[in-house]
Amino acid sequence: MSPRVMQQRPRTDVLRHDVRRFAFELPARTESVSRARRLAEERLILWGCAPDIRDTVTLIVSELVTNAVVHTASRHVVCELREGEEQLRIAVRDEGGLGDPRIRDCGEEERGRGLVLVEALSHAWGADSTGHGTARVVWAELAHGMGYTC
Repeated sequence: MSPRVMQQRPRTDVLRHDVRRFAFELPARTESVSRARRLAEERLILWGCAPDIRDTVTLIVSELVTNAVVHTASRHVVCELREGEEQLRIAVRDEGGLGDPRIRDCGEEERGRGLVLVEALSHAWGADSTGHGTARVVWAELAHGMGYTC
C-alpha cells in the first residue's frame, strides 16, 4: 500500500506562520516506520536541510511512529513536518491507546527509550488530544535558534 501524501501550501491571503508543510499517512505497522523515515528524509532533502538536521528529524520520526505503532490501537498514523519561522515541528497523529505517552525509566533495557531520545534531541515535545475519541498527536519541535535551520 502506498502512503497517502498530503501537502498544503501556505495561503498568501493570511498571516503566514508556516513556511513549509508536508504530511503523509501510513498503515500502523512496523514496516511503516522505515517508510516514514524515508519520506521525511526525502522531503527534508527537497527543502535543502543539512544532513545533521535530517538525521535528527528522521530519528524523531522513527521514534514517534514506532510508539504509535507499538503502543496504540491505530490502523493508520499521520506524520507531519512543518517548518515555521521559529521552529521545525514533527507531529505524529495516532488513533489512541491506553494512557498518555510518557518517559519511562528503562534501566539497562534497549526498548522503551524512544521518548528519552525525543526529549534529548528536541527543544520541546508533548502530546495533545485531537478531540476525536482517544486519538492524539505526539509532537516534537526543533528551534531554529539551536542551529536547526533548513
